[in-house]
Amino acid sequence: MTVWLLAGLGLVILLLAGDALVKGAVNLSLRLGVPALIVGLTIVAFGTSAPELLISVSAVLENVPGLALGNVVGSNTANILLVLGVPALLSTMSTGACEMRKSYLFMLAATGLFMVLAFTGIFTWWSGLILLAALALVLADAFRDARAHRSATLDVAQTLEDVEGADPDMPWWKIGVFLALGLVGLPLGADILVDNASALARIYGVPDTVIGLTLVALGTSLPELATTVMAALRQQADVALGNVIGSNMFNLLAIIGIAALVGDIPVDAEILRFDIWVMLGASLLLLPVVFLGRDLTRIWGVGLTAGYVAYVVLLLS
Repeated sequence: MTVWLLAGLGLVILLLAGDALVKGAVNLSLRLGVPALIVGLTIVAFGTSAPELLISVSAVLENVPGLALGNVVGSNTANILLVLGVPALLSTMSTGACEMRKSYLFMLAATGLFMVLAFTGIFTWWSGLILLAALALVLADAFRDARAHRSATLDVAQTLEDVEGADPDMPWWKIGVFLALGLVGLPLGADILVDNASALARIYGVPDTVIGLTLVALGTSLPELATTVMAALRQQADVALGNVIGSNMFNLLAIIGIAALVGDIPVDAEILRFDIWVMLGASLLLLPVVFLGRDLTRIWGVGLTAGYVAYVVLLLS
């Protein structure tokens, strides 16, 4: 019973921290004159990917590198299918006004680079340097866009003034508190939830390999889910999509990049045969949303969520 209660506590912390991070990120974008999408691609994405980083580095140090790789591949699949699917079930996300083509193409390029390196059979220190160099290029481009946006004459406060929770005059200290609560609470809640969910899995006899691709991946994707649900309910589709796209890039480039510098990460044959292709297929599902301006409606929510459930069922079978 204690394990179940602790798992529930972790979930509550995640939801509250996700709400705080969205508030802080949106108001930071207002104060800096930066698009919310850019903030989602950097601050929010980094904060919600922190659990994957902590778990992956720890897994390599503890000589279970397969858990690190399964965590990232499984998390990226969950980010698209579940993290966007569940919020779409709750509230339609109008994405027509979101300009995310370049960011989405960067995510696909990061996925392609990751897959090429994966098919070498092992991620070594040089693989890590390549991934981190690609991340540096992506971040440099994001900050260049941010500077260009600040120099433009657009009135960001006017465009976002009707957003719930947006306050162009929010004090810097309050924005800092929201961001700190989110960035600290998300990994804390995920850690509590993953530890106790893993304990439950072992009690019920679930193999460790399946835990890596399902429970751990799902648990470390819960910060993204919490943040995206809150962003969707606040009608902040740009934060929601920026969070998912940025988190997926961060997972592939930064987490595996850093973990590969800590130690070698062999690539399991089953991941190359099945899971990595599911991750790619899930990423390609966003093509109509990004390039055709399709809103993420409840129909999308049903389809994406059902796809994730089917994937987990196949893994468990």
